[in-house]
Amino acid sequence: MTKLSLSIFLPVCFIAAGCASSGNGGSDSAGGLAVLESSLRKIADNVPGEVGIALITDRGDTLLIDNEDKYPLMSVFKLHQAIALCKEYGMTRQSIDSVISVPRKNLNPDTWSPMLKDYPEDTIRISIRDMLVYTLTKSDNNASNYLFHNIQPVEEVDQYIATVVPRDGFSIAVTEEQMYTDHSLLYENHTSPLSATLLMDRLYADTVAAGAEYTDFIRETLRMCITGNDRIMAPLDSVPGITVGHKTGSGFRTPDGVLTAHNDVGYVMFPDGRHYTLAIFIKDFRGSESEASGIMAEISAAVYRGF
Repeated sequence: MTKLSLSIFLPVCFIAAGCASSGNGGSDSAGGLAVLESSLRKIADNVPGEVGIALITDRGDTLLIDNEDKYPLMSVFKLHQAIALCKEYGMTRQSIDSVISVPRKNLNPDTWSPMLKDYPEDTIRISIRDMLVYTLTKSDNNASNYLFHNIQPVEEVDQYIATVVPRDGFSIAVTEEQMYTDHSLLYENHTSPLSATLLMDRLYADTVAAGAEYTDFIRETLRMCITGNDRIMAPLDSVPGITVGHKTGSGFRTPDGVLTAHNDVGYVMFPDGRHYTLAIFIKDFRGSESEASGIMAEISAAVYRGF
């Protein structure tokens, strides 16, 4: 695959705990982000687990909370997979509308797979496009595994994404199938909140990441995501004119009941063209999925109010 220069990465100005930068927005921007950072820090400090947050505004300002490359990606990596595969298809002039035949016996009946329920046939005939829709909107594990095993291996996805966002912020090394077999492998796919935010922001900022031919397809598909709408989407769903494209990820529970991961990355768009990108990763959480989602919704609401 063609390698992209690091010089094309989006320029951002960093505002981390204890320091301030005006970015492109001047002192008012810095002051507002400092207040927001304080609010988000208070939320994160009271969570029975680890919380990482990254925010990029349309003025180029960035706010970070605990931005280390340590959070399990879980199904968020299906965004990385879709971007890399669409880029490859565009470069090789292949069509994601091509139809493939998938023997049902080759799929896992016990993993999360809405596709398997929708296609009862012994041989499933489905387009690559529809497989990607299943992975992005319903986080289908069988669809993701098939694409990794038969279309584009996981190492190629990892290598390509490293040309779009900095290498030191993420790693993708295993498939859903491998994590299903050995839950401990979930930590092999990891990210910093900023890395995931940069990838989503880059997808919506231009057509380079996924290629001009398929960028709109991924953007529109992310807006149809139906998993995890109690997270970033929760406080925004009833706001007139706002649209959100997002991708979630959910982790396993350890034998002692700890929730390994609860994630969401979203691109929030206002009717007047303003926008921001937000990633929230919760790791090793001692509580229920609904409690973790409630924390993420609280963070999302605070960002919306601050923005």
